[in-house]
Amino acid sequence: MPIKSKYLFVASMDVDPEKEALFNDVYDTEHVPNLLKVPGVHAVMRIEGEPFTVSIGGEEKRVAPDGPRHSALYEIDGPHVLVSREWAEAVEAGRWPREVRPFTHNRKHALYRVR
Repeated sequence: MPIKSKYLFVASMDVDPEKEALFNDVYDTEHVPNLLKVPGVHAVMRIEGEPFTVSIGGEEKRVAPDGPRHSALYEIDGPHVLVSREWAEAVEAGRWPREVRPFTHNRKHALYRVR
């Protein structure tokens, strides 16, 4: 995905295994669409960590995921988007706050300025 925004907000988390199907359904059909309506949010991409092998210095190194399995990358105009009234309403809309959020853990958030 070509990044056109000035900032990337990353929300990462794990979810209880028995809630994974609900997590994916609500994230894709409600949570992301709600956040895409927020002024200053331009794109969202969901990703999942997985093990891989990489060649560095002539040697192959096996790398296991370190951190939460699920992440979402949000292209946003700036940090102000994350404290806007529209953002606050969107993250509390739908089934996410009651049926999904309580079953997430190991949550991490990061903000990156695109150079």
